[in-house]
Amino acid sequence: MPPETISDYDSTADPRLHQLKGWLASLPESEARNVLPDSLRPASADASFRRYFRVDTRSGPSLIVMDAPPPQEDVRPFIHVAQVFGATGVSVPEVIAQDTERGFLLLSDLGSTTYLHQLDADRAHKLYLDAIDSLILLQTQSQPGVLPVYDRALLHRELMLFPDWYISKHLGQTLSAEQTGELNKVFEMLLANNLAQPQVYVHRDYHSRNLMVLERGNPGILDFQDAVYGPVTYDLVSLLRDAYIQWDEELVLDWAIRYWERARAAGLPVPNDVDSFYRDFEYMGLQRHLKVLGIFARLSHRDGKDAYLKDMPLVMEYTRKAAARYRELIPLLRLLDVLEARQPQARYTF
Repeated sequence: MPPETISDYDSTADPRLHQLKGWLASLPESEARNVLPDSLRPASADASFRRYFRVDTRSGPSLIVMDAPPPQEDVRPFIHVAQVFGATGVSVPEVIAQDTERGFLLLSDLGSTTYLHQLDADRAHKLYLDAIDSLILLQTQSQPGVLPVYDRALLHRELMLFPDWYISKHLGQTLSAEQTGELNKVFEMLLANNLAQPQVYVHRDYHSRNLMVLERGNPGILDFQDAVYGPVTYDLVSLLRDAYIQWDEELVLDWAIRYWERARAAGLPVPNDVDSFYRDFEYMGLQRHLKVLGIFARLSHRDGKDAYLKDMPLVMEYTRKAAARYRELIPLLRLLDVLEARQPQARYTF
């Protein structure tokens, strides 16, 4: 069980928590909204070095404190994206107080109910439509030059996480020159498609663990500090091909088409025919799935965070199904069969 409050921690084992408490105590009451530092307690975990704590106030709702230790983390991108996204009208935390040098932020609290905790057969449709509407609201107000560009170099660097961490570190295998060449050809096809898509604001992790269920302005959006300006289908893939929860293909297709219809009505430059749009969605998804497999492997083998290994099979299932649907991507499927010592299956391709 985690400690209930900061006072339950061993100060010698975690001195940053006492720096954090001292920072909260030093804030003017008007700025900190009468915060009660002694009520500081864990709020959630994170795949990075960031940590989140909840703290009570004397006369209002609780607040969230982010601990993002330099040099591993930098809170300035979070502050910037919070301003950019907040200006579009989507629900993001308000930055109430900040110490950028030490990596401390005091934020408004969007609650503790994630989409992942609420998604079931009865509630999923409404929640996903809310998330789609919020995504479109964000995308329609995108402007170039505001966020970093999701360029070829970044997309390729993410793809390389797959051979570097999943194949090499996780599977313990080394690709031959021929296999490397085949994988690179697949990467080039994915990159060509991704870079040709219309460009909008991209959250990069718009999924069930980062969306909070709110009574008003649903959903609340968290963990957006890595946002970029990039392919229009990326966040929809994050939402509908979620590494932490799976839906029937018919439902995913239905939600994707509803997004496409609403995006067109809102003036977003998505393809005029749904087949082309869905192909973009699948190609973008494959880029993300390969990246996520590499990230989960890295979290385990480099950072000792083995909990993400249980989510790998679903991401691999997404990867295999997407690759199997397109003739030009079959070489990736053959490579996976060899790496995992599987017998090739019949393929149905477009």
